[in-house]
Amino acid sequence: MAVQPKPPEDITPDDYYLKWIPEQAASADAAQKAKIKGINAVIQVVLTGEGGGDYYMELAGGEMKTGKGKAASPKMTITQAVADWREINAGRLNAQMAFMSGKIKISGDMSLAMKLGSIMGN
Repeated sequence: MAVQPKPPEDITPDDYYLKWIPEQAASADAAQKAKIKGINAVIQVVLTGEGGGDYYMELAGGEMKTGKGKAASPKMTITQAVADWREINAGRLNAQMAFMSGKIKISGDMSLAMKLGSIMGN
């Protein structure tokens, strides 16, 4: 299986959610597309602190779309500080360890969190 690409360390949340993720989804290999295909959910992401904001990912029919703002009915919400989000994206902080230490808070469908980790490579 191919190694998951990492975003640039200085990427902004806007560029990550509104450009980088859609580009990665569009160029995903067959194995990644198969992981996405079985998920039908809206995931809300809340990044706190300077440079943060609200973003969402919609997974349906094997496609992933992203947007900025609050989703109407998310199946899961992930809340974390921008600083921790940057450390996870850079590969210096493991997402599961961040969750277990309280740096990431998840509400809603926990099984979806496990699937998301598999898709995102965390």
